[in-house]
Amino acid sequence: MTAEEIIGLSLALLVMLVGLAGSIVPALPGPPLVLIAAIGHRLWFGEHSAGAFVLLCLVVLTLGSLVLDYFAGVYGAKRFGATWRGVLGAFVGGIVGLFFSIPGLIIGPFVGAMVFELMGGYKFDKASRAGLGATLGVFAGVIGKCIISVVMMVMFTVSVIYRSIY
Repeated sequence: MTAEEIIGLSLALLVMLVGLAGSIVPALPGPPLVLIAAIGHRLWFGEHSAGAFVLLCLVVLTLGSLVLDYFAGVYGAKRFGATWRGVLGAFVGGIVGLFFSIPGLIIGPFVGAMVFELMGGYKFDKASRAGLGATLGVFAGVIGKCIISVVMMVMFTVSVIYRSIY
């Protein structure tokens, strides 16, 4: 590896670490940022970057993380007894929560599912159970995105180092 390739890999990994943080912080795109860093590295370094198969895998993992992120909160709410109103409320609460940083992302789906279920006629205990499910689903989505981001970073790094050596 040349000094330029080492610096390029280091910069790509730095951007990927920001993407990993984005799996938790709401304003950053998370796994898509990891993918963008890998594609940028490939465009700059060509054959001394990750292979086409690895980039394809990163695209699939990124799409999977987006699907996981969307459905985790919905699944959690449904699993804890929410109706379609609670699922919709968790979604709306999550979007409103984006404007209030991390506390909003935690409280938003809970309050949204609970309020929508209360409006639908559920008692407080059943509505709060639906809110808890939505919140647990959001947490599961965050953990899943973090795991996917780490897997993407490892795949990219191993591929770049392997292709630079051989």
